[in-house]
Amino acid sequence: QVQLVESGGGLVQAGGSLRLSCAASGRTFSIYAMGWFRQAPGKEREFVSGISRSGGKTYYADSVKGRFTISRDNAKNTVYLQMNSLKPEDTAVYFCAARRIITSTLQSDYDYWGQGTQVTVSS
Repeated sequence: QVQLVESGGGLVQAGGSLRLSCAASGRTFSIYAMGWFRQAPGKEREFVSGISRSGGKTYYADSVKGRFTISRDNAKNTVYLQMNSLKPEDTAVYFCAARRIITSTLQSDYDYWGQGTQVTVSS
């Protein structure tokens, strides 16, 4: 079992930056691949980024590639999402998720979810 708590969301102007954090409970954080997803109003939840257990492999949706950076600190049981050059279309609730062993872009593959943090980008 792992519990996830996101933080770092907020209101930012277009072109600005935010850093999301997701803190995980438990002693076995390093066995979980982690992902970030987002859901905008009236839209399906979508994959944003994923990271392998060691942090050696990262994955991004085309819409955020080159602007967002995912990282993790296994000693702190935390995964981060650095978001730069934010656009109004990045506005959404951002969720972190965990699954054992292998990273996936499919939300159905993830076993544990945080409660989400709101990111609003104004134009």
